[in-house]
Amino acid sequence: MTFDASLAEGRETPPMAGAPRRWLRPAWARLILLLVLLVLIDSVVGGIDQGLDDVPVVGLPVGVALAVLVLLAYLKVVRLVERREVAELARDGAVAETRRGTLIGIGLFVAAIGIIAMFGGYRASWGSLWVALTGFGLMCAVAVTEELMFRGVLFRIVEEMAGTRGALVVSALAFGMLHLVNPHATIWGAIAIAIEAGLMFGATYAATRTLWLPIGMHLGWNFAEGGIFGVTVSGSHGTVGLLKGTLSGSAALTGGSFGPEGSLVAILICGIPTVLFLRLAARRGRIHPRPRRAAARR
Repeated sequence: MTFDASLAEGRETPPMAGAPRRWLRPAWARLILLLVLLVLIDSVVGGIDQGLDDVPVVGLPVGVALAVLVLLAYLKVVRLVERREVAELARDGAVAETRRGTLIGIGLFVAAIGIIAMFGGYRASWGSLWVALTGFGLMCAVAVTEELMFRGVLFRIVEEMAGTRGALVVSALAFGMLHLVNPHATIWGAIAIAIEAGLMFGATYAATRTLWLPIGMHLGWNFAEGGIFGVTVSGSHGTVGLLKGTLSGSAALTGGSFGPEGSLVAILICGIPTVLFLRLAARRGRIHPRPRRAAARR
């Protein structure tokens, strides 16, 4: 699998058509308001997802429907609050980039689980196709909601205040901390998530300035992990998908109770696209400095 500048043509957010209300003009005010709304949406989506884990027939369509509703809510709220066109969710290329991202995410996890299996850390038996399809639907809702929250809101607005590097660090750390609430969460698992996923999805957004590719990558990775290979996802989901996976061996290899995302293998595998997307962002001139530094250079 290769990554190059043809993966996605980036889009810069166009100027606002109209200024936000005075109290919403500061970046921190918009950040707080939008984050609160997205956290509420994420809580609702998470509650519905948990209730549908054991309902295969309903889980797939409901999960996809939830993803669509969350996208529409984001579009509506951002237009209302920031009074601009939502370029990060532009329709042009949305399907192609989401599909491409999903395949990349699946490919990355296949590489990770393949290395773990090569060293004797993964074994599998047949699971359930219906459970796998349910997992795909529910992961659609999870991937959309989390990417809108952490890249669409947190990364994008923090970048206005702290530049691209600051946004990468803040959004990655926050993304890792979110997973501390999962049942089998560990501090190391949260750190690993921040490094391998938070930085990777942030770098992808920085390079493309569209959310479709990171949404697809997030979906593909999670679906492959739980829906195909049947191992624990971020310390929370069970171990039945298309396959029923069993992990054994050192936590450094398998991630232990947190699942493969807590393994050194996953960090190394995801580090490759992170570096490549950051280099792509730099070539496209999308690594923005902090505003004060930018002003000093003029």
